[in-house]
Amino acid sequence: MSAPFAKGPSDPTVQPVPASVIEQVDAADTTLSNPKRAVIALGANLGNRLETLQGAIDALEDTPGVRVKGVSPVYETEPWGVAPDSQPSYFNAVVIVKTTLPPSSLLERAHAVEEAFHRVRDERWGPRTLDVDIVAYADVVSDDPQLTLPHPRAHERAFVLAPWLDVDPGAALPGRGSVADLLAAVTRDGVAPRADLELRLPE
Repeated sequence: MSAPFAKGPSDPTVQPVPASVIEQVDAADTTLSNPKRAVIALGANLGNRLETLQGAIDALEDTPGVRVKGVSPVYETEPWGVAPDSQPSYFNAVVIVKTTLPPSSLLERAHAVEEAFHRVRDERWGPRTLDVDIVAYADVVSDDPQLTLPHPRAHERAFVLAPWLDVDPGAALPGRGSVADLLAAVTRDGVAPRADLELRLPE
């Protein structure tokens, strides 16, 4: 009979998970659960904007059935659809996730993450602590008013297209074509990369 297992520094339950194990889990995800690739745009223009975006990324990663696979650089953007200087500028980023959640459940989670950061939806184009928008979900094209896929205005917004192209240079927007071509067709005025800021991929 073996001796009782001694808790302590050698306890495997408190050791970091080796990268090889994580890769095996990812491989199992791919083969067993058939995850879909989704593109999510983040924006914040109130409070600590960078901290809020990082918190949103971490909250997405903490969601069962969601894995954050890519995080874009940060862009600073003039507010859309309002008078100049009437609101603080936005920080924007795009994350690529793999998920086993259907689009409706991913949308529910996006709204829950917004609410966790006290997002208030009382004014169109109003300032907000956090925006979490599903830009695309696999190759799904849907005109469901609850969740139109791909996002109906993503193709004309440099603050979505520029960070998306950074994190995925070969990206395409379903029904619209390559993100590189779409970005070349719109103005980048008021959308500036912030090389001094960085968002982390969750560990």
